[in-house]
Amino acid sequence: MSSNTDTAGPIANKTAGSEKSGPAVAASPNPLSFFAGMRLSELLGVVPFLVFAVMFLIAPTLFLVGAAFLDDAGNFTLQNILDLGSPQIVASFWISIRVSAASAFLGAAIGLVIALAVIRGRLPEGIRSAVLTFSGVASNFAGIPLAFAFLATLGRLGLMTVILKLIGLDIYKAGFNILSFWGLTITYLYFQIPLMILIIAPAIDGLKKEWSEAAATLGATPAQFWRYVGLPVLWPNLLGTLSLLFANAFGAIATAYALTGSSLNIVPILLYAQIRGDVLHNPGLGAALALGMIVVTAFANVLYLIVRTRAERWLK
Repeated sequence: MSSNTDTAGPIANKTAGSEKSGPAVAASPNPLSFFAGMRLSELLGVVPFLVFAVMFLIAPTLFLVGAAFLDDAGNFTLQNILDLGSPQIVASFWISIRVSAASAFLGAAIGLVIALAVIRGRLPEGIRSAVLTFSGVASNFAGIPLAFAFLATLGRLGLMTVILKLIGLDIYKAGFNILSFWGLTITYLYFQIPLMILIIAPAIDGLKKEWSEAAATLGATPAQFWRYVGLPVLWPNLLGTLSLLFANAFGAIATAYALTGSSLNIVPILLYAQIRGDVLHNPGLGAALALGMIVVTAFANVLYLIVRTRAERWLK
């Protein structure tokens, strides 16, 4: 008994001492603790990406933000931001938002139908591989080659225009123009639809066959399954993909500039004219335009990330 008492005594005293010392203070988290478990080779593998991001994303963005608040003499000014409210710039933002929204909605709708037909339909497996491979290539095909392809196809002397004339349909007399709003929107669909297929394909794969089988067992029709199960599960991914397609079209300049020139005054073309043009040369206003584009595209991308994160639980 004495040995148990002698042993319990120091333990009790130690416990009492710890209670008298007050509550323990939580150790402050180390901001570099994320890199603590990484090997040197792993850190070196990330360095090229970090350097690339700093040189071509972060540094230019910070430069544009600073230049938007400077005048030609290098003094601080808010005039560049106030000039964003001029009728010409407001109209350019409006036409850019309309083109981006139209191409995003049409691209999402058409891409969703194609993806569902390829993935959920009873098509050969080779068709799925071919469609996804083509989508990976077409989603990155833009700029001058894409503009030339559509001019050669749907221009006034384009192949499809001539063929349609032979059967008695003149699309230009009907009001179509490749250099107009709908002409640019249709051109954007060439890379918007494949991008939609690539992004939505994993979400469609996440729809378990057991769900449709259980719905059919309970007497639900295919339309009821998609209305009450399929589309609600895909809805967060659809919203996120819409925002990403919008941002993708809003920042495109090479295709629009090569296709329409200055006939369609969207924001990227107006920005280019302010920075590199001879008549509208105003780098400060160009930086303010770029800042406005950054805000719009950042909002769309943040919305995509938030919605995508909420949708990931359905894919597990």
